[in-house]
Amino acid sequence: MSNGKDLALSHVAILVGDQDQALAFYRDVIGLEVRQDMPFPGGRWLTVGPVGQPGIEFILENPGMNPNDEARAAAEARLASGAQGTLIFTTESADATFARLRDAGAEVEQELVDQPYGVRDCGFADPWGNHIRFSQPLG
Repeated sequence: MSNGKDLALSHVAILVGDQDQALAFYRDVIGLEVRQDMPFPGGRWLTVGPVGQPGIEFILENPGMNPNDEARAAAEARLASGAQGTLIFTTESADATFARLRDAGAEVEQELVDQPYGVRDCGFADPWGNHIRFSQPLG
């Protein structure tokens, strides 16, 4: 029986309204690499992940992928009001990352700031309202 010590995170779903647009944002703007892109019942199985971290994938999940009518409707309602998922990345340079994403047209939610808990960070939103943060340890 598992006591939880053998668990490792492999996938996290990010709710998006359009997988092609999500791919363009997460691959071309954020800089993640495509891991899987194939047909899936009800749509397309599309995952991306950070270069150099093969153990984690983000599923760019469209509500239509869910076979349960109630769950699909709930996901569509979340999209309509702003998906509100959150991803937080570390980076070697919060300043350079901020400039690159801002210049690529990503929606800035928070300018660069030194936080009292020891990081310099900034925040952006994807086209569906998911929060994406980038932080660099201070010092």
